[in-house]
Amino acid sequence: MTGAKPVQQGNVAGEESQRIDQWLWRARFFKTRTLAAKFVSDGNVRVTRNGDTTRIDKASANIRPGDTLVFTRNDHLKIVAVLACAPRRGPASEAQQLYEDQSPPPPPREKRTPPAFEREKGAGRPTKKDRRAIAALKAGE
Repeated sequence: MTGAKPVQQGNVAGEESQRIDQWLWRARFFKTRTLAAKFVSDGNVRVTRNGDTTRIDKASANIRPGDTLVFTRNDHLKIVAVLACAPRRGPASEAQQLYEDQSPPPPPREKRTPPAFEREKGAGRPTKKDRRAIAALKAGE
């Protein structure tokens, strides 16, 4: 048959769901779907559905709108409420409409002030000023 559309597997009648690795990739949390699948397979994602929290260890697990995902990414805690399933991996503006970010704000950065550079006299290599003073002493001898 030409022009026949493939039947999408895994959906319960009338209920929208999507594989978690596909959703994470399409929502642009990961650069490739393979990275998303490995991240999930390592057991780094927890899903809260109807008040029950479970750890997901299979990339084929389905998520639905209304689920809450908790994971860490680049040492930052991410709490994401799933709003919709993604039909494709689109631009970032489209991906941001798939979820609501409920993550706590990152801790404030400590202001780093570079230490004032001070060189002890007689320590290390002489400065240009020191070299000129040494040359003047030698010339005056």
